[in-house]
Amino acid sequence: MYLSRVKVDDENFRKVRALNSLDAFHDWVERCFPEEFEAQKRKRKLWRLDTLQGDRYLLIVSETMPDIAGMEVYGVPGSGAIKEYDAFLQRLKENQRMRFRVTLNPVTAKADRTEGKRGRIFPHVTVAQQMKFLYDRAVKNGFSLVPDEFTIVERGYGILQKNRNIEHRRPIRLSKAVYEGLLTITDAVRFRQVLVAGFGKKKAYGFGMMTVIPVQS
Repeated sequence: MYLSRVKVDDENFRKVRALNSLDAFHDWVERCFPEEFEAQKRKRKLWRLDTLQGDRYLLIVSETMPDIAGMEVYGVPGSGAIKEYDAFLQRLKENQRMRFRVTLNPVTAKADRTEGKRGRIFPHVTVAQQMKFLYDRAVKNGFSLVPDEFTIVERGYGILQKNRNIEHRRPIRLSKAVYEGLLTITDAVRFRQVLVAGFGKKKAYGFGMMTVIPVQS
């Protein structure tokens, strides 16, 4: 596994204009793996946008190594970095405390009692709902949370342009919540799976990727 990062070239108007939606970023990520892209045999990747000191960074978790040149098509030249991830993953263990960051699409499904129809998906829109969304999913994903040890640092919406609502022909808005805080690993096997495969919905569009840093004791 690989964990990669590149600084988004927000000083270049042409590049900024091209990256006008989540599906544009998704396409960029896929093109960072040219052999898979050309063969149409794409392996699942996780990606996320982070803002650090006013600069945006694209992060990618992938099974295969991305192409640095592909990462820098919309990134700042020379800012791409790729690290092997496996050794870090194998050092994770139960009861270890970690500082984490994750971007999720917090939604809920309302049951549809009509035979043959799926329940409708509704976004969680309040802070309380979004906090509970992550808290309720912690244990089954191999970690535990204490309510006053994590928070939401950014809320809003991401825009999908290509997958438009057929009836209204409008872009789709995906609810977004960025969480940061402390967690404790309770099941290292499950937790490693979360770090490499993500969790929650819309993982292809920049959601579900969690990154962690060990807390020094």
